[in-house]
Amino acid sequence: MNLKRLKALFKKESLQIFRDPSSILIAFILPLLLLFLMGYAVSLDARKIPIAIISKSNSELSQKLISSFISSRYFEVDLDKNKNLYIEKMQEGKIKAILSLNNDFGKNNNFDIQVITDGSEPNSAGLIQNYVNGVIKLWAKNNNIANKENIQLLTRYWFNTPLSSRYFLLPGSIAVIMTLIGTLLTALVIAREWERGTMEALMATPATMSEIIVGKLIPYFILGMFSMLLCFVVAYFWYQIPFIGSFWILLILSAIYLFSSLSIGLLISTLAKNQFVAAQISIIAGFLPAFLLSGFLFEIGNMPTWLQTLTLIVPARYFVESLQTIFLAGNIYEIFISNIISMILIGAFFFLLVLKKSKKGL
Repeated sequence: MNLKRLKALFKKESLQIFRDPSSILIAFILPLLLLFLMGYAVSLDARKIPIAIISKSNSELSQKLISSFISSRYFEVDLDKNKNLYIEKMQEGKIKAILSLNNDFGKNNNFDIQVITDGSEPNSAGLIQNYVNGVIKLWAKNNNIANKENIQLLTRYWFNTPLSSRYFLLPGSIAVIMTLIGTLLTALVIAREWERGTMEALMATPATMSEIIVGKLIPYFILGMFSMLLCFVVAYFWYQIPFIGSFWILLILSAIYLFSSLSIGLLISTLAKNQFVAAQISIIAGFLPAFLLSGFLFEIGNMPTWLQTLTLIVPARYFVESLQTIFLAGNIYEIFISNIISMILIGAFFFLLVLKKSKKGL
């Protein structure tokens, strides 16, 4: 591989990147836009859940229970005795749960509470049920209702003390963003040359096909690393996501993942000689698997066995796990080493395919 020709190709591709506004838009503006959407619009936490409480009891304990729900940051409470009204509101989606206290609540150790939850969204219903149980348990403890002979559980949450979904969504979103940048940008590289008619000029040069590919790969690799640094700065300083691990290990993980992502993009660009087709394939083959099959949003262990097997060829799966580990748990080398090996193997496989499919000829 001739370094002089490689340097010339690198310079040519770098100038083309800076002269193309879409490349800058995808590399810097799009990551910021996605990070702000992930940070503020996408959340698995529940806040200010509209619920209704129907109390037919005027006892002191029932009033304290109602006050516990009103003072909770998780609920917006509406009080009335008309159950049919609240059932209509639940059907309309205006409230998510109804709590009902009978006349004899608090008498003769009777503390029966009926909880009706909107099950049209199962995940939200389960979350609301847990929040309701938490408020009731705290109320029972404060009023000495719980049996003192029962076992007391002291709960500690490691790695994500406030139980904020943002803590694992934003590190995972960095992987999705880098997939989009690495795959989409490089998917357009060779396809753009074919569309503009400049591929023939490149083939007429003494540069080999491997030099052309590497010369195109390096500028986008550098661009992707700068984009990763931008995402890290926003996640750490703006959203204040804790970062426990080593910054240098983060750079190594990102570089290896970017290599596999760029290789997939180059393969798409080699096979599709049209930019529109290349962009569509990169979304389907790169972005969607990274978003749906990487464990970023959906737990891989909850997927069917055949789908779990399919995720083994998705490089974002390994990068998402590494990012969440290095941000929240620190340097756990057993996880990093296995993930690095997997990403290298996937990246090398696709890069060899690119070299095999790329021929210097029309």
